[in-house]
Amino acid sequence: MSEERDDVVVDSGKGRWSDLIRKEDYWAVWLGFVLLLVGALVYLPRAPEGMSTTISRANATLQAEAERAPFKTVAWHQATDSKLGLKATGESHGKAVKSLIDKPKGWSSNPAQSFVLSAEAAAATQTKAMARYDQARTKAAEALARAQTSEAAAAAAGFSDRVLNDRAKADIGAWRTARAKAASAKKKTGVKPYNLLPKLVLLGATMGLFFGIGTFFMGRSLGRFFVGFLFVYVFAVLAYIFAAQAQVKAWGIGYAAWAILLGLLVSNTVGTPKWVLPAVQVEYYIKTGLVLLGAEILFGKILSIGVPGIFVAWVVTPVVLLTTYWFGQKVVGISSKTLNITISADMSVCGVSAAIATAAACRAKKEELTLAVGLSLVFTSIMMIVMPNFINAVGMPHVLGGAWMGGTIDATGAVAAAGAFLSDTALHVAATVKLIQNVLIGVIAFLVAVYWTTRVEARPGEKVTPMEIWYRFPKFVIGFVAASLVFSLIYASLGRDAGYTLLDHGAIGGLSKILRGWFFNLAFVSIGLATNFRALAHHFKGGKPLILYICGQTLNLLLTLGTAYFMFYVVFPEITAAI
Repeated sequence: MSEERDDVVVDSGKGRWSDLIRKEDYWAVWLGFVLLLVGALVYLPRAPEGMSTTISRANATLQAEAERAPFKTVAWHQATDSKLGLKATGESHGKAVKSLIDKPKGWSSNPAQSFVLSAEAAAATQTKAMARYDQARTKAAEALARAQTSEAAAAAAGFSDRVLNDRAKADIGAWRTARAKAASAKKKTGVKPYNLLPKLVLLGATMGLFFGIGTFFMGRSLGRFFVGFLFVYVFAVLAYIFAAQAQVKAWGIGYAAWAILLGLLVSNTVGTPKWVLPAVQVEYYIKTGLVLLGAEILFGKILSIGVPGIFVAWVVTPVVLLTTYWFGQKVVGISSKTLNITISADMSVCGVSAAIATAAACRAKKEELTLAVGLSLVFTSIMMIVMPNFINAVGMPHVLGGAWMGGTIDATGAVAAAGAFLSDTALHVAATVKLIQNVLIGVIAFLVAVYWTTRVEARPGEKVTPMEIWYRFPKFVIGFVAASLVFSLIYASLGRDAGYTLLDHGAIGGLSKILRGWFFNLAFVSIGLATNFRALAHHFKGGKPLILYICGQTLNLLLTLGTAYFMFYVVFPEITAAI
């Protein structure tokens, strides 16, 4: 007797080896690892010239300056900057790879500039950018001179005068801010004419064939998939274009929101064409992207802020998840347990990625996943703007603010944007806490699979075997965990500095991270195309999902803030001082 499941075929209680090439979860793993292997082969053997020498000199300076002064001096920062300037993505091969897979460019008033820029327009843009850069560079030079003068005065007093030390630190901080603005302005001076249309067409065809390989082996029509894929891909490109508009970007409305909205616009007006449906494969795209996300979770980075960050991410998150789920069932009265757990995981763990993994583990309906993702995107856009402004307004320390945002804002990209709005310190802490939290994706998926199999769907008197749990467990999570372990080992063998150059800004930042964005974009478009508001209407009765999300996120905000303060400033203040 054969029973067809979403994630595996069960035949008389035994899985088939053929599932390895016939099932979506496994193809997500194979495709993800092919891309990670390509990234490793392209970037790891090609280190920037003089990388080892630059790193050695910089580290020697850092050690000397740390012994000389009680604060981070100008020379300390300059040595750090010399290491941060080493990026494999800046090499010729890195630029070539990025140009082939990059998304549409930013624009202000003419959307055509997102993919085509004439020589005249490029020259005009460059002239304006150079003027801004000259002003920013002058201010940075003046700030550097003041910082050096203040530091020299503090050094003349043997760094024993607290007032002089504080003045030096303040002036160095002001220089760092001015330098960051100058660096940002400099990036905009390298404007050159471009025409991305041929590359976007080539990228779309390549991705269609890439996913089509798995589609073929899964027993579906490659031709029908490819034709429908091109439709989905066009909407993904449009989502990137809309999100690249300057004012839209400032509002924090990312490509994910646009992708879902565009898909919903089609599905709820003219309806999604039947010939497109073979390519509306939400989980196929996003599972492959999640395998790539696993490579970004490097355990060496997790340890960089130690126990406080781990405690905030790994203790608060499960508490919020369980409490929210209980609240949804017992107080709010959510009728669907699968919707409840998907929203709870989405809100408490890390947004869309956790929602996808949890929905797969409990077999939530597609419209329930859409609802959870939609709530996440709306609140993420609000929180990434409101939280950094609130932190600044109340004068909250940036280490605390970074940990707070990292533990509560759902999307990794939104966390980074919110942290960067405050400072490098806030960005580092926020991104690291979110990175630690992302580890829980696999853990939560496994535990939900166990709970759903043994409790929610168990029949009276029926014994649940380990194999039954294995059938329910989303297999792509194995690829997610394996990618994290493999790249963590590579990172450890390279060392932190070389890892930054060859992985963070090489195999990961220069290839897999960009492609992960494309895959997520395709998935969000597919979510919109597969969703009809009439199918969602009954879930909104009484506003219960919204109430659940708001109450759960309120608990998350309060508990994360309190825990972060306790861990970073009461229990481990020495770790906080060293960040």
